[in-house]
Amino acid sequence: MGIEPVDLRQIDVKAGNIYEGIIVAAKKARQVNDENKVEFNALVSTIPSSGTEDDSEDIENPAQLKIALDFEKKEKPHIQALHDLLDGRIEYKYKSK
Repeated sequence: MGIEPVDLRQIDVKAGNIYEGIIVAAKKARQVNDENKVEFNALVSTIPSSGTEDDSEDIENPAQLKIALDFEKKEKPHIQALHDLLDGRIEYKYKSK
């Protein structure tokens, strides 16, 4: 997984200016991250524990290890948010006073 440069002019076109685009993408990334945390915790809570409370439990529990590896393979929240912004899948508006 290499580094993919993002042309800032693309963000400037999709938002009012570059700073607005970055703020919108950051807020969307936080939402995506929160959703991922809820999903991960829900999946982990379904796994029965082995009864031991030591740090090596995740190595011994293959179901938990599989879930963790699946979540590591997912696209990172900030990259997903930038792609959503550039593809026009994020709608935003200013708060009124």
